[in-house]
Amino acid sequence: MELFHTFIGWLNGYLWGPPMLVLLFGTHLFLTYRLRFLQRHIGRAIKLSFSRDRKGAGDVSQFGALSTALAATIGTGNIVGVATAIALGGPGAVLWMWLTGLFGIATKYSEALLAVKYRVKTSDGSMLGGPMYALENGLNMKWLAVVFCVFTALAAFGIGNMVQANSIASLAKETMNVPPAVSGLAMAAITAMVILGGITSIARVCMLLVPFMAVFYILGCVVILVINASYLGQAVSLIFHHAFAAKAAGGGFAGATVMMAARYGIARGLFSNESGLGSAPIVAAAAQTRNPVRQALVSATGTFWDTVVVCALTGLVVVSSIVRMPAGMEGLNGASLTKAAFALIPVAGPMILMGGLLTFVFSTILGWSYYGEKAVEYLFGKIGVRPYRCLWVIAVFLGSVSTVPLVWDLADAMNALMAIPNLVSLFLLNGVIVAETRRYLWENRLDDYAPEAIMELDRPDGPLPAERDPLPEPVRKPWDDAP
Repeated sequence: MELFHTFIGWLNGYLWGPPMLVLLFGTHLFLTYRLRFLQRHIGRAIKLSFSRDRKGAGDVSQFGALSTALAATIGTGNIVGVATAIALGGPGAVLWMWLTGLFGIATKYSEALLAVKYRVKTSDGSMLGGPMYALENGLNMKWLAVVFCVFTALAAFGIGNMVQANSIASLAKETMNVPPAVSGLAMAAITAMVILGGITSIARVCMLLVPFMAVFYILGCVVILVINASYLGQAVSLIFHHAFAAKAAGGGFAGATVMMAARYGIARGLFSNESGLGSAPIVAAAAQTRNPVRQALVSATGTFWDTVVVCALTGLVVVSSIVRMPAGMEGLNGASLTKAAFALIPVAGPMILMGGLLTFVFSTILGWSYYGEKAVEYLFGKIGVRPYRCLWVIAVFLGSVSTVPLVWDLADAMNALMAIPNLVSLFLLNGVIVAETRRYLWENRLDDYAPEAIMELDRPDGPLPAERDPLPEPVRKPWDDAP
């Protein structure tokens, strides 16, 4: 295990080096430019996400798809991930994480648009979509679609399963002295009961959990910020200064140079909001929507809520708390650092953190089970779904009793490998993204239905990638051969 951990650490250093950071952040900037700063439409997107339009084709409502995506993204990345980024990259990592979320709104929009544009329908009426179908149907790159699904199925066990279970087990041990094995068994049992019902059951549970958990946690952060009001100015100054500082941060921070701040800020930003990862489009493809742009706007709000709001609040809470009592928080990391910050609220603080993390973790495990399941279904058909669900439940327990560094490092590595094929599809299909945006958003035709027909698969379980029929050849006209 030590040798394996060393290898994963080396792989992470290579994957999350300057090329990956430039590729990921560059994609956010490129799509923001191509879409004429799409972020200015976020108010309209938020309003659209609460609409009850069920006239389009799909398996769940737009809000149900958003709730499932938010459930998968708002997790330990917003709590433990932010604290870990600050501990390893210094306070400047908060700004890089926030910028990753701000510009990542355009990327999340683009992913969802392609997912709905190229989704397919099985003979039983259910929708299948995501980057793998955009790669196959939009670019005829089936081999890269298979690569994406392999990494997605593996990454799901890290980012959406073992990391989440490990965080809640560690906090339960520290807060209530509950053995990790006990909390792991409880989470595994509850998870099994929900995921057996598929996307409908998962979306229903997430629609109940997400609003409650977000409001509950945000209120706790606001209370701490009020307590730390006199330290907020210094905290904000540290965040902006050390995001571009040449020297390592001190005064209670482990600290790092600007490169380390950018690395951990962008990496944890991706872990938190998943913009560019290609996960959220998988559930976006199941939404009832009239055209790709409507659901793309709704999906884009997920990054706004996750990073621009929740991660920013967590970052301010942690940094201002370290500024307030650096000696008492020195040497702490991850969940312990966040726990110390919430301890500023007498009695209720640890309970707010515990309740928020519990709901965040559980909902993330549910959302990512669907992502991994659909990747396996693309590779093996329906026959692979049940075994994958069984492995998923087992992994919840194993994650609870694993060591934190190995779990986090493995999750980071799988995230990078999963993101690369998705980023390729976004770059190569950016013309399609712009054309659809012009057609429905810029020309103010969001209520129009997309005229293109949804491709249908031959079997309810979805054929293997190698068995799928090729796209039909276009009907040639006499003038096509004219000089």
